[in-house]
Amino acid sequence: MADLFEKEPIEDNLGADQNRPLADRARPGSLDGFFGQEHLLADGKPLRVAIEQGRAHSMIFWGPPGTGKTTLARMIANTTDAHFIGLSAVMAGIKEVRAAVQEAKEYREVYDKRTVLFLDEVHRFNKSQQDAFLPYVEDGTLTFIGATTENPSFELNNALLSRARVYVLKSLEQTSLAAVLNKALLDPALGLAADGVTLEEEAGELITMAADGDARRALNLLELAADLAPEDDGKRVITVAIAKEIAQGSRRRFDKKGEYFYDQISALHKSVRGSNPDASLYWLMRMLDGGCDPLYVARRIIRMASEDIGNADPRALRLCLDAAETYERLGSPEGELAIAQAVVFMACAAKSNAVYEAAKFAAADVQKFGTLDVPMHLRNAPTSLMQDLGYGADYRYAHDEEDGFAAGETYFPDDMPAGKYYHPVPRGLELKIGDKLADIARRNEQHKDPKND
Repeated sequence: MADLFEKEPIEDNLGADQNRPLADRARPGSLDGFFGQEHLLADGKPLRVAIEQGRAHSMIFWGPPGTGKTTLARMIANTTDAHFIGLSAVMAGIKEVRAAVQEAKEYREVYDKRTVLFLDEVHRFNKSQQDAFLPYVEDGTLTFIGATTENPSFELNNALLSRARVYVLKSLEQTSLAAVLNKALLDPALGLAADGVTLEEEAGELITMAADGDARRALNLLELAADLAPEDDGKRVITVAIAKEIAQGSRRRFDKKGEYFYDQISALHKSVRGSNPDASLYWLMRMLDGGCDPLYVARRIIRMASEDIGNADPRALRLCLDAAETYERLGSPEGELAIAQAVVFMACAAKSNAVYEAAKFAAADVQKFGTLDVPMHLRNAPTSLMQDLGYGADYRYAHDEEDGFAAGETYFPDDMPAGKYYHPVPRGLELKIGDKLADIARRNEQHKDPKND
């Protein structure tokens, strides 16, 4: 039993062990050293009040990497004088959860202490694994804190969500990242100050830009830069040249299966729909910069061409298909320009969702009326038997009639009213399509009333 409780205390500064990465050593243990998340931790905010008053409740931290999710969980355990157990859903399973529950029970029995169980990457647990926490959250054995980079609405059970408050953490701004770096450079317990490491101002800006809102990445880059900086008379200066070297290849966040992926695609689609070519190009380049497959983007813009432009400018669909083919032939980066060309064209083109809406209305009628028979006059009659049965009888061949149009002919099933799904918008080519359909409707009405002929 003694080994179970021989845990390291959570200190305000965890930095004594220089073998641990700087990002771990620099993890603050109190709100005074925590930067960013002012929307949650400013004076008077509920989460700050809970931490300061030592009141823990089950919660989910949702946000990008390096925004302080693990650090906040440790702070909560520290300020509430609770035992802290940290697990990662990448490595743990039901067995580890049961062991953590047993450990929490023993802490409560021996020390009358509550336990904060922190589960990183909680979205990686399946439904049954997530359900395993519920009884122990209910009876107070555990205060559960989960961390996720994915949308909890999609990835977590409703039962778990109903028992935990969701806090959304944001990417750190440049000023917060600069404060993180400055603290790491000046804190004597972290070792950089003792090694005489300093950071040129422009070099610091390059590092914070490359970190892209991620404090962990900023500290990792700083540590790497410090290792590369040559020693000169007991000093090591991180120069702009060193910062440029370590920042090479850094990409903006673009999780290919997660929230950022779909948010940025949505932003591109809505910028095209909103006829803003500049914003459309920005989101396209953000996605490509983040590592998105250009062919995926090409497939998405083909969809946009039909959904948001349609017959207002049918050239858009052809241009998007050409862009996809061009990329397949040229690859990156040359082929990406063709995709950009298509995106700009679509943003500037006349817009219509008439076909998109019409398809939805038609599909609704398919569901509503079921499997109706094809009218006899519209059926194909390739055999004499089918002809004898009346297949194709009385069909009017449009090309044999005036202007290639059989006025008054019907094409819907006999047992349903004729639908009116497609309503061209008064823009682009659909202006002319609308006029054409209006003339067809007039001639159909005249055919019903021979007095108007």
